[in-house]
Amino acid sequence: MNPVAFKIFNLEIRWYGILIASGVLIGTIIAMREARRRGLDEEMLLDLLLFAVPAALIGARTHYVIFSWDFYRDNPIEVLNFRAGGLAIHGAIIGAIIVGIIFAKVRKQNFWVLADIAAPSLILGQAIGRWGNYINGEAHGGPTDLPWGIMVNGVKVHPTFLYESIWNFMVFLFLIWYTRNRAKIDGEVFLLYLILYSVARLFIEGLRTDSLMWGPIRVAQLISLIAIVIPALILYNKRRQI
Repeated sequence: MNPVAFKIFNLEIRWYGILIASGVLIGTIIAMREARRRGLDEEMLLDLLLFAVPAALIGARTHYVIFSWDFYRDNPIEVLNFRAGGLAIHGAIIGAIIVGIIFAKVRKQNFWVLADIAAPSLILGQAIGRWGNYINGEAHGGPTDLPWGIMVNGVKVHPTFLYESIWNFMVFLFLIWYTRNRAKIDGEVFLLYLILYSVARLFIEGLRTDSLMWGPIRVAQLISLIAIVIPALILYNKRRQI
């Protein structure tokens, strides 16, 4: 599939960027509705997004570049080529969390409440963004004989982007339901987001052929394991205090 959606003069507009922008827009609308339901200032939430979205993009790119340094060391100009792909969601999450903590402290807001509002939007954006990987011909798995495999360079492979997209969308629906019906602790929804996403990523990453590596370790699996254990401990501690 052609990764270029269309051109404006000589500027290529890629599907990858369109899908990411669409995820951000839809996620913003959902988060603003949740902020309004909770009686929070929607303008304040927009202010947060103005800082968090760029931080997430920078974090995603930085993470990818660090663990792909063998390539970027010899091609430094490519570091700025966001349109060609090469964004790591874990870096985006880390970047957004750092900015969220700083923003909450400066504005004297409860970070956990802001994180809960953002969590469903984050996972939905990830579900949408994975289709950009498909269009770019990346984030797929190894060979498979399963009927839903996709053809890449003449080989039938696991559509790992699809596995993750479907899982993320189901987590999105669950978090929306949980927010409205079960959530009782500030931060609970966000912590569940981290845990549920990471459980699936831990296994799906094992099928991929383009994992970022740290020696013999798949970086995404290591981070996913950390993002299961630490949030689970925090959630357990929060529940004990009820």
